[in-house]
This record gives sequence, structure tokens and C-alpha cells, in this order.
Amino acid sequence: MIFYLLLIATYLIGSISSAILICKALSLPDPRTQGSNNPGATNVRRIAGNKVAVVVLLGDTLKGFLPVLLATMLDLSMLETSLIGLGAFLGHIYPVFFRFKGGKGVATYIGVLLACNTLVGVAFICIWLFIAKVLKISSLSALVATAISPVYFYLAVDEPWSSIVITAMCLLIFYTHRSNIKRLINDEEDGIKS
Repeated sequence: MIFYLLLIATYLIGSISSAILICKALSLPDPRTQGSNNPGATNVRRIAGNKVAVVVLLGDTLKGFLPVLLATMLDLSMLETSLIGLGAFLGHIYPVFFRFKGGKGVATYIGVLLACNTLVGVAFICIWLFIAKVLKISSLSALVATAISPVYFYLAVDEPWSSIVITAMCLLIFYTHRSNIKRLINDEEDGIKS
């Protein structure tokens, strides 16, 4: 029963959009109407700069991290814990409070990984940062780090069912980045500006 209540609560928490609420609180434009029209940290960076983007990134990461951390503290199984993470992740992508139109899920996914296995989460961040530094394309950095994360998640956790849940989140990240992938193929994707 605790698992199901936590799963519902986690989805609702995931449905709270850090980008939309923070932009509204600071009297900034709605990120759904500016830039890439995506309510995420990368688009908020375009609209409001690095400091506000970091706050959004932290908020979106905590949505994945805190519920999964609570699940581990309650001694839920790794499968149940990863499903709790999936709940937060789905809430972020398909938020009930914002007509099921949310962000792309990377920051929330990072939070889930960090809480499931800190080393896996840190590995994701290091890979993302390295590729972003070299290639200077945020979406490509996220996609590469996402693509290989199920492999080292499985190696670290050695639990096949939760690895399937993590893989499902990865596939959804690729789905939410389909327009980015098209622009990458056409060499039209914007780079990271200093």
C-alpha cells in the first residue's frame, strides 16, 4: 500500500514544473512560449540566464531524487524504487497540472539515478559535462549520456527488472528529444553559448 501511495504522490510531485513556476515567480516569460517552448533548464537559460537555469535544474533534479531517496529509506525493493523514479519522471514529462505537456526529463532522470545509485548518477553527469565541453551541444550531450546509462546502471545494480525501468526512461528521453535529433541529423541544432 505504501508503494502505491508513494507512486501516486511522486507522479503529482513530478507534475510540478520548476521552470514554469520559477519564471512566473520572477515575472519572466512562460518558457512554453519562448525559445524552444520547452519548460526545462536549457530553455530557461536562453530566457533568463545561468542563475535561473541552475535553480530550475536543481528543482527538476530534486523531483526525481527525493522520492527515490524516500523509497530507499523505506526499504522498498530496487524495482519498486525505480518505479517510483519512473512516476516522478512521467510526471515531469506529462504533468497533470499543465495539460500533460512538460519537459524532456533529463534533469529528473539524473535525480532518479543519483538516488538509486550515486555512482551511476555521477557517471551520467560527468559524461554529460565532458561531451558538452567538447562538442558544446546540450541535447547531444544528454542523449549520449542517456544512451549508455542503462549499461552502467545494470553493472552497478545488477537487477534486471529495475534496469528495464531505467531503459524505458531512456527511450522516453529519446522520444522527447525527437525534434532535437532531427536538428542534429540536419546539422541545425543550436550549440551551448558561453
